[in-house]
Amino acid sequence: MDSDDMGERIWTAALVVIGDEILSGRTQDRNVAQLATWLNVQGIRLAEVRVVADREEAIVEAVNTLRTRNDYLFTTGGIGPTHDDITVDAIAVALGVGVEHHPDAMATLEAYYATRGGLTEARARMARVPAGAGLIENRVSGAPGIHVANIFIMAGVPHITAGMLDMLTGTLEGGRPVVSRTIGCWVAESEVADLLRDAEKTHAGVSIGSYPFFREGRTGANFVVRSPDATLADTCIADLAAALTATGRTVVSEGI
Repeated sequence: MDSDDMGERIWTAALVVIGDEILSGRTQDRNVAQLATWLNVQGIRLAEVRVVADREEAIVEAVNTLRTRNDYLFTTGGIGPTHDDITVDAIAVALGVGVEHHPDAMATLEAYYATRGGLTEARARMARVPAGAGLIENRVSGAPGIHVANIFIMAGVPHITAGMLDMLTGTLEGGRPVVSRTIGCWVAESEVADLLRDAEKTHAGVSIGSYPFFREGRTGANFVVRSPDATLADTCIADLAAALTATGRTVVSEGI
């Protein structure tokens, strides 16, 4: 909710990273950098980040403080199937609403787990949302993210968060329209991590998302370049395709 020297409104976002494992050092957070890069491309500034423990009062205090002084609040972590995943309950308390099972989330999870042992009571916890909330599609692991008021509740696992951000690209008020370009390649993501980093460093104004998959007994990945500038996106995707081709790999336009 800032404004620059010219008086133009600058839209801001905050992030609450939730999880004892982050505070203990057992897990390194990668979502701060990922969200900051994504927001920059949308034309929204990541103004502040807070890391909190898996305690309801800590989550409630952080959520209510940060959601009121920023246009958007993102949270990562604490929305899994176990009893100590309390983010949804804490945010419902912060908003003063109840918790309900979202019917669309239940349907999504039932379909996802139909061939994976069925929808247990624990798994059904991932369909719980603060009353009145909408969903953010998750194409990676079934369990959706949640959108309620100006809050976006997301997974802690970075590649799942990346997919959820992908679904939100270009949808936030105050952000710039964003174009995206996609290519695919039958390659392990880890084998081209340096190449992707170099491409992002040498192309200012773009972000590159990497989405690995395992199909037909083979490992592959789709790479999505996003920018508010179509020319920048086109240049970056062409350079990235050329770099992958130079390593002897075949690049598939529009993704696999």
